[in-house]
Amino acid sequence: MGIFQALGLELAGLGAGLFAGALAWFAVRCVLTGFFSVDQSERAVKVRFGRAVRLAGEPTTKTGPVSEGLARADEDRYVYPRVEVIPPGGPYFKWPWERVVKVSVATQTLNMAYDPESSDANEGGTVLEAVTKDQLNTGLTGQIRYRVSEQNLYAYLFAVKNPIAHVMGYFISILRERIASFEAPPPVAEEGTVQAVEAMAVSGVSINDLRKNMRDLNEHMLRESRGSLSRYGIVLDASLITGIDPPAEVDSALAAINTAHNHVSSDISLAQAAADQKIVQSHRAVELETLKAQAEVEPLVAMSAQLSLLKQSGPGALEAYLRNIRLGLFSKASQVVMGVKP
Repeated sequence: MGIFQALGLELAGLGAGLFAGALAWFAVRCVLTGFFSVDQSERAVKVRFGRAVRLAGEPTTKTGPVSEGLARADEDRYVYPRVEVIPPGGPYFKWPWERVVKVSVATQTLNMAYDPESSDANEGGTVLEAVTKDQLNTGLTGQIRYRVSEQNLYAYLFAVKNPIAHVMGYFISILRERIASFEAPPPVAEEGTVQAVEAMAVSGVSINDLRKNMRDLNEHMLRESRGSLSRYGIVLDASLITGIDPPAEVDSALAAINTAHNHVSSDISLAQAAADQKIVQSHRAVELETLKAQAEVEPLVAMSAQLSLLKQSGPGALEAYLRNIRLGLFSKASQVVMGVKP
């Protein structure tokens, strides 16, 4: 009897110990490790039983600003659920069956030649090659700025295995297509001007066209890359193409073309300056002749006004004025020839 009583006491103590251990495990697992916080440059998403927590009503990215950059053919392909995003702050609480996934939403910068899957590609991630419309292999250098968008975190965290690799491939494919088909806009200068002749001097040289229109190229890349938000949950903030270098074998030929273009531009500028100078001199000569003519006409106009006043003063005033003028002329003349009426 005493043995069974002792065994019962041991089992009761063991049960109490197991209960106390379970309570301690629950306190450590749920209370101490169940709280978390989110930094200012981060956003977080809860995963409950392997499923990301959706917003109420389970809306998708098919409607709203997320799908604005997609083509109509891709609207049904890239449809993701909108998840509940945990903003910066805390402390927040999660249950043991929940998992928290954090992601940085700060703006980041990458070399446009960077390949996440191969560090040796594109000359070690420094120069990106592209083919122009005249079949020249050019080397592109520059950077892109991107950030993870909290409007489509599901695509970035759960839908795509390596979002950066997809975004870089998407950006590079658009860039190479644009380089291959790029044509400079027609010049707006009037025919015969220096600007029109300069544009004709380098027409057909695709690298020169690309260099002169680098700003338009960057703006085009931003417009065409808007679909990255709907596809991968990443927003491209800026495309900064800083260099377009020709291949080494055509570098000297391109330099000769640019030198000839500079000579032509210089000669045209000098010719236009000389023509402008002659036009200015002609304007000045016309102004001088006009002033001389006005100076000669002015006394005649004044005399006409005086004669009109004399005529208005009386019938004999004009004849008396003419007689006085004749007498003055007679006094100054050395010889006078007078006609006699028959």
